[in-house]
Amino acid sequence: MVKGRTVTTLLKYMLLILVSLIILFPILWIISGSLKSMTEVSSYPPRLIPSNIRLDNYSYVWKNTNILYYFRNTLILIVGNTVGTLLSSSLVAYPLARMEFKGKNTIFGIILATMMVPTTVTIIPQFILFRKLKWLNSFLPMIVPAFFAYPYNVFLFRQFFRSIPKSIDEAAYIDGCNHLQIFFRIMVPLSRSIFITIGLLSAIFWWNELFQPLIYIDSDKLKPLTLGAMTVARTHGFVTMWNLQMAMSVIMIVPPIILYMFSQKHLVAGIKAGAVKG
Repeated sequence: MVKGRTVTTLLKYMLLILVSLIILFPILWIISGSLKSMTEVSSYPPRLIPSNIRLDNYSYVWKNTNILYYFRNTLILIVGNTVGTLLSSSLVAYPLARMEFKGKNTIFGIILATMMVPTTVTIIPQFILFRKLKWLNSFLPMIVPAFFAYPYNVFLFRQFFRSIPKSIDEAAYIDGCNHLQIFFRIMVPLSRSIFITIGLLSAIFWWNELFQPLIYIDSDKLKPLTLGAMTVARTHGFVTMWNLQMAMSVIMIVPPIILYMFSQKHLVAGIKAGAVKG
């Protein structure tokens, strides 16, 4: 019996290792390609281990591109959207979770229904609107909408707020607090995990976002890292420099990994909280 359990455990670990290698292989391939010359990247059959390590790919990306501008622009998008969505989504979710009023469930249902509308359906009217507002080639089309709440974040905030006992609100009412005071002085400190979770998800999303910057940004000095990676790959005319693009991709991979390592506990806690009480 014990031997059978040992074999089962061993098979589970072997399966987990195999799945982990499959998941990690693309990352290993990108790191390998970033250390190769363009000739070796294009060679056949492909090799995972470079024959001659080329660290100068990284130095070329750092010295010959506007990577500092790309970093700055990405940080502007991350900070603007994270602050906007945390503030607006939490304020929208609070009355839906803690207050009773007519039509509350209908409003929440409409908010959830908007999650089913693909971004590609709304991008054309949004583009026309932002063009008339003369916001094109700026960060405004990507930052301002965050201050009007994102449905998915409203849903996460609402679920978390509903998991907090309402007796806390009642005690605050007795002490003379209004809803805004309860929200900022009680709910926000008690909801640190969900704020960190949504902030992290927003930061990672805008770190990797390509579609919206591609639509709204033309100036090279306003491009984020995702558009900058495309620029780096095409610095030699019509030839795509895959080794340089992979070096840029490796640079982009590192910050999210570090951020996740330090925020993993809060991320898991924020996603799990509120799952029991719907």
